[in-house]
Amino acid sequence: MDQMEQEIQSIQKVYNLLIEFFMNYSFQILGAIIILILGFYIGKKVSEAVQRLCDKNNLDVTLTKFIVNAVRFAIIIGAVIIAVGKLGITLTPFIAGIGAASLGAGLALQGTLSNYGAGLSIIITRPFIVGNTITVQDVFGVVEEIKLGYTVLLTEDGEQITVPNKYIIGEVIVNSFDYRIVEATIGVAYDSDMDKTISLILNELNKFDEFISKEAKPQVGIKEFGDSSVNVEYRYWAKTNNYFETQYKVNFAIFETLKKNSIEIPFPIRDVYLHQK
Repeated sequence: MDQMEQEIQSIQKVYNLLIEFFMNYSFQILGAIIILILGFYIGKKVSEAVQRLCDKNNLDVTLTKFIVNAVRFAIIIGAVIIAVGKLGITLTPFIAGIGAASLGAGLALQGTLSNYGAGLSIIITRPFIVGNTITVQDVFGVVEEIKLGYTVLLTEDGEQITVPNKYIIGEVIVNSFDYRIVEATIGVAYDSDMDKTISLILNELNKFDEFISKEAKPQVGIKEFGDSSVNVEYRYWAKTNNYFETQYKVNFAIFETLKKNSIEIPFPIRDVYLHQK
């Protein structure tokens, strides 16, 4: 019987404490909840307004997303700080704890944070945008997506190459936009008509105007004089999405047209003499 009375008294104490707490802090709790709700609502509306403003000014998609999310996050964090202060909780020790934890996390996540910092730099400075063709760290492809931590490139074969942003910033970036340059060489005999040879190659290149840039005209000329041939180089800009396909087709077409027009493509010949003892 005494044990039951003790349990009833314990429950009564808890009940009284809860009643006292809500009597003293009910308005503060209600105010904090209202502030949080307003914070999320205002954050949503302001971020939507920022989104419309960025779209109206044709701002880059990646930069727009970053600005919108940053605005929303800042407003929500501000609402949380005000709501916590409304409850009478002192934030100074909490902020100090976050600072110490952030220092430890920063040391542990140096690589990740450097990727985020580099991603922020890419988004702000915009050395390239989605849809450009870039070459960096010995890989190339069409920029499919730019994230804070990494950039995704898409190759002609449909492969996705994920490049951490820290390996992009501070490196040499080649941005060739929608095209990529092709440089190839073919050797012809020394007694060939060079004007005719160059003209034939240019004519073949002009047949591929669907895949080759019209703004940057193809270039054909003598590159060097080899031991057994005059080496003719031809350069053109091929669409990145059909880079290798275009290169193979162009090479085959040039080979066929030179053969049909009796332009000799020589190969090294060596004479071997046998001395009989």
